[in-house]
Amino acid sequence: MTDVSLGMPQLPAPDYPADVRARLEADAREVIARYPDSRSALLPLLHLVQSEEGHVTRTGMQFCADVLGLTTAEVTAVATFYTMYRRKPSGDYQVGVCTNTLCAVMGGDAIFDELKQHLGVGNSETTDDGKVTLEHIECNAACDFAPVVMVNWEFFDNQTPDSAKQLVDDLRAGRPVEPTRGAPVCTFKETARILAGFPDEREGAVEAGGAAGPASLIGLRLAKGEAPPARVVHPRGEAPQGESPAEHPSSHDAPQQTSASDPDHPAGPTAEEGE
Repeated sequence: MTDVSLGMPQLPAPDYPADVRARLEADAREVIARYPDSRSALLPLLHLVQSEEGHVTRTGMQFCADVLGLTTAEVTAVATFYTMYRRKPSGDYQVGVCTNTLCAVMGGDAIFDELKQHLGVGNSETTDDGKVTLEHIECNAACDFAPVVMVNWEFFDNQTPDSAKQLVDDLRAGRPVEPTRGAPVCTFKETARILAGFPDEREGAVEAGGAAGPASLIGLRLAKGEAPPARVVHPRGEAPQGESPAEHPSSHDAPQQTSASDPDHPAGPTAEEGE
């Protein structure tokens, strides 16, 4: 018969310091007041406690249970279901590389592999300086800008291994980086507080935005009765006659050298719509 060690039961989670708890309780009351049923506030409250420590701790889950009148089991079930809630310490910048089908064939797999080697970390691991956590993402919902990298949910479009490595180097060195679309990058804790529903008070952050690429808007233009373009995609290296590339061009309709991100599997010739 094999001996089975059940170990010691886990002690209750420690509480926040009194001043931290008082501040979080004030924020929690504001969040809970938005909902007719208090338990509906659980998702933003998990973001709130994540903004405090950079991940959802046992203390944070106990806090959510206390203010919502839930059990810790109920809170844990939600916190462990959604990948946006981190269960262990993570970096100031969550760098997510899309490795879903389109981004992968456009170079996403190559970007992810090179970043792992460049940073010396694996998937969902953090650099020694605590700056960058690297992860692969199934889809960033930006296929017309493939391959896409996100930093704390802000878009960096049409990436290559070299541009992605420069991006993480800049983040680790504290140099400013500008997303292709959307608000300026802030730390993961600051992002979590925004996701909890609190205003982003940085100058110009709310006004900043991003638009879909031309390939994403074809269906909308057809629905409005506009004539379809002669081509949906254009050979890389040339723009359609009489047109200028969009401000943030799609890798499918502008001369972006994204195929170079995977030199062993270069992109083939582009095709006419419907072929």
